[in-house]
Amino acid sequence: MAGVPNGDDGLAALLASAGFVAAGEEAAELVTCAAGDGDQLKRLVARRLAGEPLAWITGRVSFCGVDILVHPGVYVPRWQSEPLARRAVQCLPEDGVAIDLCAGSGAIAKVLATARPRARVVACELDERAAACATANGVEVYCGDLFAPLPDGLERRVDVVVGVVPYVPSPALALLPRDTLAFESPLSYDGGPEGTDVLRRVVLGSPRFLRPGGTLLLELGGDQAAVLEGDLACQGFVDVTVLLDEDDDARGVEAIF
Repeated sequence: MAGVPNGDDGLAALLASAGFVAAGEEAAELVTCAAGDGDQLKRLVARRLAGEPLAWITGRVSFCGVDILVHPGVYVPRWQSEPLARRAVQCLPEDGVAIDLCAGSGAIAKVLATARPRARVVACELDERAAACATANGVEVYCGDLFAPLPDGLERRVDVVVGVVPYVPSPALALLPRDTLAFESPLSYDGGPEGTDVLRRVVLGSPRFLRPGGTLLLELGGDQAAVLEGDLACQGFVDVTVLLDEDDDARGVEAIF
């Protein structure tokens, strides 16, 4: 890469020509991160043009207005998950208890803890790098598979179980944006043949921890909410609500235990 254009506008034009939708905002973040070092800016831009997530380059992302550290190699929280996090805040009492599953950087857990400072918010994460990142974000995180690493004493006391767990059907992984799996791990996305393998395990495991009247909140897509209806009913969940985005597409499910 010979160089980068002078000024935010020139850099924004370069990023836009490469297909980045929020080119102006990204240009400003890269310039800020370079802190006046032209050679550093050149390196940062080259990494972005190669498709590396912006949050890995700058080391942070804003999620629900909360600053989240994101270490390289850790799943980057998406803005599409923000409504789920906000709904989790609404469901969590001021002094309640919440579990954030497949927490990644700990973004949802940190949003919950920020909005409900008197609540206890714990997170679970299988990947050690992500667990370390969540710890750096001030999250009480336990490394292991779903509910397995949780400390004793949470059974039947939890007000909210929330998770952005892997839910992309394995055959659809190839349809993800080209750069996604070039940098991020399939572990963050692959939900099995129908995308519901991990979702079903969460539905099965949640009743052990949720108090009566507690809320389960899961991100999902397609017709997965309908697919999970039977599983939810069998585990005693009621008042199941499909959470829709602005295009009326299913983005999550909410169920009361």
